[in-house]
Amino acid sequence: MGVKRKTKSVELMLETFGQSKNALTVVDLVKRFEGKMNKTTVYRVLERLEDEGKLHSFTGKDGLKWVAKCHGCISSNHTDDHPHFQCNDCGISQCLSLDISIPKVANHKIESANFLFFGQCEQCLNSYSE
Repeated sequence: MGVKRKTKSVELMLETFGQSKNALTVVDLVKRFEGKMNKTTVYRVLERLEDEGKLHSFTGKDGLKWVAKCHGCISSNHTDDHPHFQCNDCGISQCLSLDISIPKVANHKIESANFLFFGQCEQCLNSYSE
């Protein structure tokens, strides 16, 4: 494998995820970087960072691809399998710090799983009680 440079596009993407505690949609990222990088570059950088274990992705209830920062993963092993939460009201998606065991299934090799919970986030719940 060749040398991987930390390009300006990679730096912008890493900075964006360093400042965000929530997952971001690919559509939002394309809009955010308009004029700085084209759509193809956004997808290429996201794929590279996911391959390197710096980001992970999941599909939200709306069918959109969401991307979030990994914690402790490496390129050969994504170790942060965890559920995600999407708010039905404001739409934010978040990684949840919950341990979920993926069961062993006879005669199958499970390589990944997606757990997505829906409901109201803390902020939306608090706005209803006020």
